[in-house]
Amino acid sequence: MNSIVIPDYINSILPYQGGRPIKEVARELNIPEGNIVKLASNENPLGISPKAKKAIEDNISDISRYPDGNAYYLKEAIHKKFNILTSQIILGNGSNDILELVARTFLAPNDEAIFSEHAFAVYSLVIQSVGAKGIEVPSSNYSHDLEKFLTAINKKTKVIYIANPNNPTGTLIEKSKLKIFLNNVPKHIVVVLDEAYDEYLHDDAKSEGFNWISQYENLLISRSFSKAYGLAGLRLGYGVSSPFIIEVMNRIRQPFNVNALVQTAAIASLDDDEFISRSRVVNDLGMNQITSALTSLGIEFIRSYGNFVAFKLKDEQAAIMYYQHLLKNGVIVRPIANYKMPSFLRVSIGLEHENDRFINILRSCNPIGF
Repeated sequence: MNSIVIPDYINSILPYQGGRPIKEVARELNIPEGNIVKLASNENPLGISPKAKKAIEDNISDISRYPDGNAYYLKEAIHKKFNILTSQIILGNGSNDILELVARTFLAPNDEAIFSEHAFAVYSLVIQSVGAKGIEVPSSNYSHDLEKFLTAINKKTKVIYIANPNNPTGTLIEKSKLKIFLNNVPKHIVVVLDEAYDEYLHDDAKSEGFNWISQYENLLISRSFSKAYGLAGLRLGYGVSSPFIIEVMNRIRQPFNVNALVQTAAIASLDDDEFISRSRVVNDLGMNQITSALTSLGIEFIRSYGNFVAFKLKDEQAAIMYYQHLLKNGVIVRPIANYKMPSFLRVSIGLEHENDRFINILRSCNPIGF
């Protein structure tokens, strides 16, 4: 028996489980990789910007060198794109890194952090990993109930995590409600707005969070290059907040946490508005394609503002059956029972032929599962 002592709050953590990789499914089910469609991890089906691809190719010879630990040129690119001071920007190895840095910086053992039921699983993981207590607030129609958030605040509360749009439900909080909420949160509590899917929003729905930073010094906006920008495999996220919060977080940030290739790829991606626009169009068309099919099949789903949709089957057993049937036929989707949604599956929006593949296999299932 191992005599190494592990803190109870670490020992009880269940590892995060992402969408299954294509190679793993091909290996286990003996299906050629080319016959597998992955609609499980909310990735961009278009891949990456052509400008980003060229930037990677042009800079591949430099990977024997350490990256710029401060990512000067990438911060400058974000500054120019969004009119944000570079002193307000912190970079991470994916936005998960930013979420964890918040926990490591502002939470001590026995502190509390608030998040919503059905919210991104990483919140509870990073909270627990520092010995703090996660307070899960019941949702309202699969979305954040901000009034209940305010009720849950006490003297131990130090951090609040909010996903907007939320993953895996895809729900969106109105900006007016967020403003009212922020006005009522005590200023010593750090509020994280996780906006990983903001690039998929249109016009009036898009976040104004960057404009709120000057009003709320306790607000941090988290963004990702893994979704619409298509750089999931290179890992890059960033946080925007007051210079004070960013400076404190940078004290514990790992050096060289953002690799050289993703820095140059992200700079190029920020300069390719056409690619993001095309990604949004493909997502809108695919969302309509999939939700129309779900409606025709009589399958209930949650209206989504992201690049995915959660749909409800008869019960947990039906969800397992459909997941396995899709998987055996080469389509990977995401079970979300660990989000307290046991009868739901989540499907990412793919290209038209990928969505068709998903729909056709879904139609072939025994309708008793609906």
